[in-house]
Amino acid sequence: MMHKITVIGSISTDFVATTAIRPEMGETVEGENFERSFGGKGANQAVAIGRLGGHVEMIGAVGDDPFGKELLSNLRANHVLNENVERVTGFSSGAAIITLHKNDNAIIYVAGANNQMPHLKTDTVLDAIKQSDLVIIQNEMPQSQIDQIIDYCQVNAVKVLYNPAPARKLDRQLIEKITYLTPNEKEFQDIFPELAISEGLEKYPNKLFITLGSKGVIYHDGDKEVLVPAFKVTPVDTTGAGDTFNGAFGLALTKGLSIEQSVKFGNLAAALSIQKFGAQGGMPTMEEMKGSAWYEEKWDFE
Repeated sequence: MMHKITVIGSISTDFVATTAIRPEMGETVEGENFERSFGGKGANQAVAIGRLGGHVEMIGAVGDDPFGKELLSNLRANHVLNENVERVTGFSSGAAIITLHKNDNAIIYVAGANNQMPHLKTDTVLDAIKQSDLVIIQNEMPQSQIDQIIDYCQVNAVKVLYNPAPARKLDRQLIEKITYLTPNEKEFQDIFPELAISEGLEKYPNKLFITLGSKGVIYHDGDKEVLVPAFKVTPVDTTGAGDTFNGAFGLALTKGLSIEQSVKFGNLAAALSIQKFGAQGGMPTMEEMKGSAWYEEKWDFE
């Protein structure tokens, strides 16, 4: 049976400068390296699924500039269906300006066409959502659209994985409507300033999954807290690690793996992804996953 995942969200180009010295305001420093790569949280998550052999469709928007054309080609090259990615006239495609300094990153995100998704209510888009086993969304689009998508999914009994990044205030009622919420530690604190991690996990068992970077992922299974440790690797570039985790975690869930095994699968994909450059550059294929010493046979999908 074909399990379909639909990712709705941002599609952008990453402009990445690597520097030994992080510039202060008003200061110019010499960088070590510059790369242009494909990004956008939505596209990253869709590509992570496509690389792993999942059946995935992207819904979003790009500009009518040369970058838009490249972004669409990149989705196709990574086995992501993109009939519902609209080319918006008069807007630039989304862009992220990333400064890499000592394996960590600072990012300026320009939404461009990503904030112009007028087609979310068209029949083809609504049908694509309705026919999904899982819909994945993130915060690089207007909150009004996120609310609309979550409501539509709830009415049509479609599961939703909501990756609330970048963090913004979150309506508690919205959390009740979604299936999985996957903030990192900082995003969790921004969304739930009144809750300690343990309190948040207990309040949302099997729903709230907090990614803790090199420590792993923690959640509450209804009985106790479970920390699924990260696989120990030396990072080259952590950009896109969270997106890789979300895509792989979502894919494993739709393939029927248990929650804990799905988290583990996501952790391995993320660990492999940070050993190469670029948000999408290191995202593993299923063959690369199977080639890892940590791969478990019970993760074999049909």
